[in-house]
Amino acid sequence: QVQLVESGGGLVQAGGSLRLSCGVSGRTIYSDAMGWFRQAPGKEREFVAAVDWSGHTTDYNDSVKGRFTISRDSPKNMVYLQMNSLRPEDTANYYCACRDSREISLDSMGYQYWGQGTQVTVSS
Repeated sequence: QVQLVESGGGLVQAGGSLRLSCGVSGRTIYSDAMGWFRQAPGKEREFVAAVDWSGHTTDYNDSVKGRFTISRDSPKNMVYLQMNSLRPEDTANYYCACRDSREISLDSMGYQYWGQGTQVTVSS
């Protein structure tokens, strides 16, 4: 059984930083693209960032470009999201997702495995 577990969320003031981690068990992620999505109350889930299987190709939602960085440590089966210069509008539940493909997808439907999420709250 594949499990993804996110950690690192919390409450932070605007302008602060958080680093989210995602550990994967039940599957090795060497050949998998990985992504982060978020969902705020009353809103649809949206793409945040993704990294391909090699770690060399990444993509970001325009709203987080230059502030967030996705990275991976495949030998450890881990993915990270470094979030800097946080804004109140970044407040959401953040989900890690695993895709059974080497290539990135910006569509949540392209990911087969999901974590339970970690809450990020940014105060103004």
